[in-house]
Amino acid sequence: MSIFLLPPNRQELEKRLRTRSLDKEEVIQRRLVTASREIENYEKYDYILVNDRLDESVDLLKSILLAERKKRPGVQEQTKESADDNHLMIKAERCRLENVRERLQPILASFRQATSRC
Repeated sequence: MSIFLLPPNRQELEKRLRTRSLDKEEVIQRRLVTASREIENYEKYDYILVNDRLDESVDLLKSILLAERKKRPGVQEQTKESADDNHLMIKAERCRLENVRERLQPILASFRQATSRC
């Protein structure tokens, strides 16, 4: 199981990097270039988590991890299936690659546009 965590768009990533005030300009530019390359591999991941709101992203990440844990052999037999488990599975499934492809298009485009300008 693999999870790809990405920002809502390239502009937001750049804003976050600059707001931290930890890196020099060349480091920020290198990280943006690296992110543009890494995002091209999004299809290799099982889950895609767009980190646009921290609290929600943390909640979704927990849901994915717990849902995957419940799928392990022997875990389901040890615990009773509950309404909370179903809710957890639904939340995790929302982040599966095949369920977020449409949402990813503007994010991917924001990185492509920036790359084409360079």
